[in-house]
Amino acid sequence: MRNKTVIISGGGTGGHLYPALSVGQKLKEKDSEINLIFVGSKHGVEEKIMKHYKAKFIPLKIEGIKGKGLKVVKSLAILPFALLKSFVILLRNKPKLVIGMGGYSSGPIVLLASWMRIPTIILEQNVYPGFTNRVLFPRVKKAVTAFKNSLPYFKGKGVFIGNPVREEFYYLTHEKKNHYFTILIFGGSQGSHFLNHAVISSLPFLKEEKEALRIFHQTGEKDYEWVKAQYITNRFSDEGVAPYFHNMAELFQKADLLICRAGATTIAEIIAARKASILIPFAKAADNHQFYNAKELENIRGAELICEEEFTPAQLAGKILHFMKNRQEITRMEKNLEQLRTENAADRISNLCLELMKTQHKEDRTW
Repeated sequence: MRNKTVIISGGGTGGHLYPALSVGQKLKEKDSEINLIFVGSKHGVEEKIMKHYKAKFIPLKIEGIKGKGLKVVKSLAILPFALLKSFVILLRNKPKLVIGMGGYSSGPIVLLASWMRIPTIILEQNVYPGFTNRVLFPRVKKAVTAFKNSLPYFKGKGVFIGNPVREEFYYLTHEKKNHYFTILIFGGSQGSHFLNHAVISSLPFLKEEKEALRIFHQTGEKDYEWVKAQYITNRFSDEGVAPYFHNMAELFQKADLLICRAGATTIAEIIAARKASILIPFAKAADNHQFYNAKELENIRGAELICEEEFTPAQLAGKILHFMKNRQEITRMEKNLEQLRTENAADRISNLCLELMKTQHKEDRTW
């Protein structure tokens, strides 16, 4: 194989990009001649993340269709242009494999690649498959799932391997922390207004313990200034407040408890790192997939679940104080997460990718 280009496509959030980077890194480790090209949506956060990791990235102007209401008209209007650009990308680069990471931006290029007889594989990171992957799976060679319970949706094409995350999450230690009770709060790469507001509204209920609390809070760009101001107003330290954290694994290591959404990559990182968490799923997520992700952890007592419609500031504060005073329950949750942990997901997925590339090469030679 002289040309060893692999296109990895998917996005809309950073949650699709980090697994893509993990798989890409493993492919390069196994074959340094592989030329990686990442294709994602034209959102600032994606370009920033890819620039940070010095990855070759091609942005695609595309919007989601599922759950868009009247905005679907705009999404449908730009879809032909996304298909055309995807076709040009495939013609110019002649990839030996196209990997779809889920998310609407993976749809056009994976679909076109399958029509052009280029080997395709998709990764399903949620328990309940997303709209794009449900549409694509009849056309692809294989579908890698993060959960065993997802296999029936893919009718024989599914392979349970797990969700690839950055390797550093697998090597975190669980030694005793200092006297602080450290909380890490994040709502995904773009932040969560609901989660930001939820935490801020809970601060008055925590004021008596504020000297024993250490809080790291990723707010997203839009809410950063007012969240930081609210910490100061409530007389909490604002030193741990930031729009975005690139050193997330380091902060997982420091944290006793996570408060976060239940997106696929977040769940995968929690499982890999075995971290206790309070999960507040995004209620408007497509097909309510975050709720089903969170339930997988709650079912084994590996996390606490609070639904948006049931949320109260006093409830969240009460759970924080409970875990603060009963740290043995945090240890129990960490141990329970072992039931869902898979090893070497990125490595095993990269092996599957290389095998598909070799199989196609043999078929091309035979033809």
